[in-house]
Amino acid sequence: MENISILGAGPAGLSAAISLAKAGYEVDVFERNQDVGRKFYGDLQGLENWSEKEDILDELQRMGLDTNFDLHPFSRLMTTNSLKTRNVATKRPLFYLIKRGTVPGALDLGLKKQAENEGVDIHFEESIPDEDADIVATGSCHENVVGMVQGISFKTDLKDTAVMLFNDQAGFRGYAYLLVTEGQGCLGTVVLEKVQNASQCLTRAKKILENMFQFKIQDASPCVGVGSFSLKNKFRQGETLYVGEAAGLQDFLWGFGLRYALKSGYLAAQCIIKGEDYKKDYEKAVQDRFAGKLKAGLVNRYLWEMTGNGNYDVVINNSQRIIDNLLWITNYNIVHRILYPMALRKMKERYGWL
Repeated sequence: MENISILGAGPAGLSAAISLAKAGYEVDVFERNQDVGRKFYGDLQGLENWSEKEDILDELQRMGLDTNFDLHPFSRLMTTNSLKTRNVATKRPLFYLIKRGTVPGALDLGLKKQAENEGVDIHFEESIPDEDADIVATGSCHENVVGMVQGISFKTDLKDTAVMLFNDQAGFRGYAYLLVTEGQGCLGTVVLEKVQNASQCLTRAKKILENMFQFKIQDASPCVGVGSFSLKNKFRQGETLYVGEAAGLQDFLWGFGLRYALKSGYLAAQCIIKGEDYKKDYEKAVQDRFAGKLKAGLVNRYLWEMTGNGNYDVVINNSQRIIDNLLWITNYNIVHRILYPMALRKMKERYGWL
């Protein structure tokens, strides 16, 4: 059976590796770091469950991925701008909290174990040129960075909590968040533009959230990351397929990309397995799955920046309505189609590389 080389052992790369190995391919994954998830320290992230009718856990099962990592479903969320607060709820989990990094129960370790169990050979502290890889899954493209995440991961006495703080002082054009599950917490800020002010935003977010919830922070570790987004997606170059953030697959509204990463890795693997003209097949499959979502994300980001005005009163007052309609909001609809030309023009002025 043919040997496949994958560059990057993140969720997208390992998703592809597991699918290919299950189909009988010999798979080599090259990862420049010493282990998977090395840039995370038990950080909590949301595996979003609102952009598809199918629950993400059912989709993972259909893709042949086991949930051998910790998953904590959340159907309740608090939204606030520090002056107004709303509690919202959903019928099914809005998202699943997962851990990242090399801590027990982390997604990264779970995917690594699945890959190794299928015979995937992961070469740590090794790399190969993009053009020598069949699949590139190296994460954020720094030329397409639109935002920065800065925060802390910690132990706490606070009960399970999910809070989104919309306040430009705490997360410029983005948001801040507080996530807690089973005594593990993560507090961070997502900054769109003025990323040099991320540290000040984090300080402000921490002060606001500590005043609101009066919780203890112990054994804190830093969390830092960037997010990239593009409408000029590089899904293929020569013989090489690009997946996840390396292909510019990221939601432009709130920066969620984990589900995109896992799915795009799977799609790349399936196109290789099916053979024939797998390069064109992959481009078509990924366009069919994500092109509308990327356009919707652009329009949503445009509307967000138009209506935020620093205090986000409209967002807070309509939190439940927004949450109830997230499936419609995150998929390309008639409103997106009408607004897209104007949104594209305006956002190109702000983010010229779109």
